[in-house]
Amino acid sequence: MSMTPAEMAITILVVTAGTVFTRFLPYIAFPEGRKIPKYVTYLGKVLGPAVFGLLCVYCFRNTDFITSFAAGGNHGIPAIIGLVVTVAVFAARRQMFLSMAAGTAAYMIVLNLL
Repeated sequence: MSMTPAEMAITILVVTAGTVFTRFLPYIAFPEGRKIPKYVTYLGKVLGPAVFGLLCVYCFRNTDFITSFAAGGNHGIPAIIGLVVTVAVFAARRQMFLSMAAGTAAYMIVLNLL
């Protein structure tokens, strides 16, 4: 089922309005000169590492290391190498995006080599 041109236009307008709204909301809620609430500052400090931890859990949720290694498989090796690279880069640089990109690249390289 495809969308009509009118439905496409409405969808584009709604998505654009939502994007603009979410981009300008922080400036409206916290104007310059106004003190940022403590809970917002707290969330800014803890949400990054929380999301990072959630991504690690998501990465390893279906990895059965014991069965894979016992059967002679290499299922967990790329994931472990990716995790080690991610942690090492983050420890060295303290930049989440860089460490996630490096870990993903290492994972994909090892996955394609094995």
